[in-house]
Amino acid sequence: MIERIVRFALQQRLLVVVICVCLFFVGLFATKRLSVDAFPDVTNIQVQIATEAPGKSPEEVERFVTIPIELGMTGLPGLVEMRSLN
Repeated sequence: MIERIVRFALQQRLLVVVICVCLFFVGLFATKRLSVDAFPDVTNIQVQIATEAPGKSPEEVERFVTIPIELGMTGLPGLVEMRSLN
């Protein structure tokens, strides 16, 4: 099977070259027509806030540190998700 393909390609060199050139231009045309959606933005934008409150219990840290920070961040434009760990 492969011998027949190679033999045909060698006998019909001009036809093979024309087909390759046509495929090249079709691929080039298709590449130019790709929309930006074909290459999505994959950047991972995150903000991490680390706080310390020596001598405070976890409940106090949550009440006096974590919750005020969360409340201050709720109005940020583009905020999709917020998580807290104590």
